[in-house]
Formats: sequence, structure tokens, C-alpha cells
Amino acid sequence: MKTQLALPITKVQNSRLAETDFSNLVFGRTISDHMFVADYKNGEWSDLRIVPYAPLSLNPANATLHYGQSIFEGLKAYKNEEGKVIVFRADANWRRLNESAERMCMPYLPEEIFMEGMTQLLDLERDWVPTAKGASLYVRPYMFATDDYIGVKPSDTYKFIIFTCPVGNYYNKPVSVKVETTFTRATEGGTGAAKTAGNYAASLYPARQAQKAGYDQLLWTDGKSHSKIEESGTMNIMFKIDGKLITAPTNTGTILKGITRDSVIQLAKDWNEPLEERFLTVSELETALIDGTLEEAFGTGTAATIAHVQRINVNGKDYMLPAKSEDAFSYRVLAELDGIKYAEIADPHNWIITI
Repeated sequence: MKTQLALPITKVQNSRLAETDFSNLVFGRTISDHMFVADYKNGEWSDLRIVPYAPLSLNPANATLHYGQSIFEGLKAYKNEEGKVIVFRADANWRRLNESAERMCMPYLPEEIFMEGMTQLLDLERDWVPTAKGASLYVRPYMFATDDYIGVKPSDTYKFIIFTCPVGNYYNKPVSVKVETTFTRATEGGTGAAKTAGNYAASLYPARQAQKAGYDQLLWTDGKSHSKIEESGTMNIMFKIDGKLITAPTNTGTILKGITRDSVIQLAKDWNEPLEERFLTVSELETALIDGTLEEAFGTGTAATIAHVQRINVNGKDYMLPAKSEDAFSYRVLAELDGIKYAEIADPHNWIITI
């Protein structure tokens, strides 16, 4: 990909690369050397630069700390056998970032700034991209308010940053989930479709209670009746019941428009898999677990990729899902996505860019 913006780059004096154990990566704990930064003031983005990754200096009256104007994205870069760095569906992340920005009264970020900042940062940090299969360089773009002002109103100034971290698998084993029918993640008219920090803060307490009870994640239900499955805490959720793939729609404003979700749906259509984008009710899920028609359940997300579900708790009762063969849909779609991400197979939908 050809660069267009001449970004000033300040390199670190001492890289942490040599002291990084790539065979023992804990997700989100190891940060690479540099970050891309842009500032918004006087109605425009300016002072674009790549600098050493370092702590930020914030005024105690910073608007984000008090009123939560903060949005983020997550995507991954991979390295193929030829050593080329490949990024999966970055354009979709840029579009979703701006959808979140609009909902949170934050400024539009031009595609050129997002893509050039990311590609030039990844070009500089290419040695940080792991080579082991299943590992990747997680890319975190985010935007937050920077006004130093105590008052409930949208900020006039913002900062946009991209940093990266080498990661292994988010889940190293199939996950256990619990259907949540008391707490609410999102309601119609709220911010559920935005990738904003406050959504995740509100989910922490119920998620912790589930983890204390032995579950990895919750299956959130709708805020009105708690009768319909929406999504999981770190991923969208899909079910295969009696040969048909079912996943919640994203037109209610309560569910994140997952990019991995969208990719899986596209591949399902390519393969002529029976597919329904509709809400699965809790009672339908319980019935399918009891009568054995639930063939597969799996999460989809950038961090989780394809997370197989092995146990579901519904109304206080645990149900174990049957073991799956490698020709099951979730395994086939995971292999297809990996093949595309590492440029090992054809990319018919132009999902990848090579740096």
C-alpha cells in the first residue's frame, strides 16, 4: 500500500523487542515501541505524528475522565510465510469508528488519517508482528475527549491514537457462558451499537459475578423482556440449530456490528448455508439444548476470532454441547478466515491489505 501522508516519525532510542517473549504472550499486556497520534482542535485534525509509546499527561478536569467520551476499535495484523504484514478488514473498522463517533458527538475521522496512520505505524513496527500461527499484532485505534472543563457537553478537542501489541489467542479453550436475565447491557435508544468505553464499564460487575460462578462470559439478553439472546461480552454469538445458522440482527441499535460476525455471515452465504439473522429466544435455546438440535454455538470477534462454546447455563441449569468434528461449520469458517488473513488462500471479497 502506497503512503500519501508524510508523517514525522520519532523513533525510540531503545526498543523493547529483544526483551519480549513471543512464546508467552498474554493478551493486551505487551505493547510495542511506537504509537500514532493526531489532535483535533479548531474543527480539524492536525499534528499527525508517530512517536515512542509513552504515558499521557492529562489534566484532572479532562472531559473523558468525567463524562466518558471515548470510543475504540480493534483489528489485527498478521505475517505470512513470505514475511509480509497483512491487515484484515481495516476499512470496516474505520467506518465503524465513525459510526461510534457520530453517536458519541465526536468528530469524523477521515479515512486517510486512519489508514495512513495505521499502515505507517505497522510498517515501522513490522518486527513486532508475531510469526507463530494463531498469534498476531493487535491494533488498537481509539479517540477520546481532551477538553479540560467540568460541564456536561461534548468536548471541543480530541485525541486519536493507534498503538499495537503482539498477542496470542484470547481464548485458549472452548468457553462456558451464562444467559443473563437480570442485568442489561444495552437498550433500544442507548449506545449499545457504539464501541464506547462506557458500555464495557457497565458490563464488568455482572460479568465478574458470572466468572466467580465458573463461566467465561455472559450471553446478554434484551433489556425490555430478557427473553431474546443479543450478544456476548466480548463477541457476537451464533448458533447452529437443526442445520440452520442463527444470529441476532444489528438493526436495533443494541448490538455491536461485529466485523468478524459480518465476515462469517458472508462466508455462510458464499457456501449456501441456511442462515437467519433474527433473535433467538431464551426458550428456543433451552428447547434446542434439551432436544439436542443445538449443533454448535460460537462467538465471533476480532480478539476472540471464533470461540467455541462448550457449556451454556440457562435458567440456572448447565447444558453441555456435543463434541464437534473438524468439518463442523465453526471449524470450517475459522480455517477459511485464517487462510484469508495469512494470504494462504484467495481473498474474493478484498478483505486484506498488504503492507
